[in-house]
Amino acid sequence: QDIANTAWAFACIGWLNLDFFVALLSSMSIEHQDSLNDKDLSQLYLVSLHFQLEFPDHNFPLAHMQSELLTAFNRQEPRPSQLQHNVAAALNRIGWNHSFEYETPEGFSLDMAQPETKCAIEVDGPSHYLKCNGRRPTENGRTKFKSRLLFKLGWTIIHIPYFEWNALLNVEAQDTYLLTKLRSFGV
Repeated sequence: QDIANTAWAFACIGWLNLDFFVALLSSMSIEHQDSLNDKDLSQLYLVSLHFQLEFPDHNFPLAHMQSELLTAFNRQEPRPSQLQHNVAAALNRIGWNHSFEYETPEGFSLDMAQPETKCAIEVDGPSHYLKCNGRRPTENGRTKFKSRLLFKLGWTIIHIPYFEWNALLNVEAQDTYLLTKLRSFGV
């Protein structure tokens, strides 16, 4: 578990030292691999994506576990929030056709997506942010990591922060907000 957490944390911050990842992951014994739970395996799956995207000419040290890592990652069921449903309804109102809870070939669940254009809307509730003592909330590492991986996979990700959405007083304001947000990304 310590190795999985450490590898995930360094991948999360975008660490680009190949030797570090090879040494860390190669040190994982078979007994250690057998004791990993779904959370550990899911973290290692994200590490494998980071590794493949950043070091494409090198083999991932745990490549023999890739299907097990992906299976654990895919076991995480999406739990759409009411906020997410509200944003989806507003996107429908403005004519932005999308797939709800779209799963990418890599296993990422996207709140709303247009797979043909690789454009997605991610509705970010409070769990996506760090608390900042009266200042504007800051995205947490997990959210930034997912966005970075998706960007490297060719996706445009448009974030809808809960605090911006909750400040909108009516459907007209919501629609205008989304149209402006989409335009700012050239969508």
